Amino acid sequence: MTKPSYSALMSAATAGYAVFAIAKPRHLGAALTNSPLKQPEYDLVARLFGPRDLAVSALALFAPSARVREQAMVARVALDLTDAALLTREATHTAGKAKVLGATLTWAALNVAAIRADRKA
Repeated sequence: MTKPSYSALMSAATAGYAVFAIAKPRHLGAALTNSPLKQPEYDLVARLFGPRDLAVSALALFAPSARVREQAMVARVALDLTDAALLTREATHTAGKAKVLGATLTWAALNVAAIRADRKA
C-alpha cells in the first residue's frame, strides 16, 4: 500500500474546510466583524469558498500525475494568498485581521510545505 502524498493530505483537509464553509457560512462574517448586521454579508463569500475549495481539492486528490497535483497545490497557495490580501482589509477589528491572516497564511505555508515534501519524496 502506498502512502498518500502530503499534498493529498492537505487537499483532504481543505475539502473538509470546504464542507464546513458551505454548512456554516457565518464563521467567516463572525471572524471579520463584530456587527451581527454585517456578518450575513459574508455568508455568500463563505458559500463560494466551499465549491471553489472542493474543486481545487478534487483536482489535487484525483490528479492523473504528480505534476498536475502540484499545479493544483500551487493554485491553492495562490488562492490562500489572495484570500489573505482581500479578507484582511475587510476585517473591522484587530483580532479579526489577525485571525484571517493567521488562517490564510498558515494554510498557504502548510500547502507550500506539502509541495516541497512531495518533491523530496
